[in-house]
Amino acid sequence: MDGDQAKDYFLSLPGAWFDFPFGPDVYVFKIKKKMFGTLGWEDDLARINLKCDPDQAVMLRDIFPGVLPGYHMNKTHWNTVLLDGSIPVGELERMIDLSYTLVVEKLKRDERLCLEVEFGPAAIYRR
Repeated sequence: MDGDQAKDYFLSLPGAWFDFPFGPDVYVFKIKKKMFGTLGWEDDLARINLKCDPDQAVMLRDIFPGVLPGYHMNKTHWNTVLLDGSIPVGELERMIDLSYTLVVEKLKRDERLCLEVEFGPAAIYRR
């Protein structure tokens, strides 16, 4: 998965959108007004930041050399993932889905219910 494919996958998630609060070089993907991922490039290598369960974050860092503690993020809850081809696409999609779901679960109840009605629970809770 490269940066453009990652961007497309982020935006395929129900209700996902992006803006540039950190400047024009970093996409910030959101559900409602909450961030669930970022995408940027350094030396032509795309990298994403994803929210993660703290225990799983450490395991992923141990398994994949391309998974690092979250750059400029809370390193307990966020990972930086290098899109260097070393992580299978299915695993990257799973990590993005988990980040999205963790943020959806923390939305206000009425925001979650609106998403459930619009898209269905199976589409927004992607564990």
